[in-house]
Amino acid sequence: MSFTSRHLEETVKIASLIDAEKVEEIIDNLLELKKRQGRIFFVGVGGSAANASHAVNDFRKLANIESYAPTDNIAELTARTNDEGWSTVFVEWLRTSRMDSNDCLFVLSVGGGNRDQNVSVNICEAIEFTHNVGAFVTGIVGKRDSHLSKYSKSYLEVPIVNPNSITPHAESFQEVIWHLMVSHPKLAVNKTKW
Repeated sequence: MSFTSRHLEETVKIASLIDAEKVEEIIDNLLELKKRQGRIFFVGVGGSAANASHAVNDFRKLANIESYAPTDNIAELTARTNDEGWSTVFVEWLRTSRMDSNDCLFVLSVGGGNRDQNVSVNICEAIEFTHNVGAFVTGIVGKRDSHLSKYSKSYLEVPIVNPNSITPHAESFQEVIWHLMVSHPKLAVNKTKW
């Protein structure tokens, strides 16, 4: 079997294994957030940062939910990295944005943060801060036992079907799932052009 055929076969298998009830649960939580006029703060690094930016667009434009991604402001992101350190860039952004219990942190990450391995500590800090202010923590991750899993019961793990392809599948399915969410009749307000 070619690499391409195997990758596509894995994609089909992952789609069949996605926990639809968990996706519906997250959508219901986001609907409640929308009713109370809360905001969504998307955080991610690497490819997931690009996904966060795209998700902000879709949740604002299609679902009419006020949404932001700290990584969209490159000047602030790099100033905070330079002056305060990479590990606090998200938490300080959330603090300045006056995140409160009406809001949501939406983590897009392959690993979901891991303090012990010193991976995505900035996401770990943001998760803990969000939890401490009583805001909703959710996300889409590609690995089990993430930092997110310690602070949220309402998040989605992308099923692992090939341990050598966790990153491409996790980042791809972040897009699939948030597109599902903004197209869902419970959240969708505006239609896509096509």
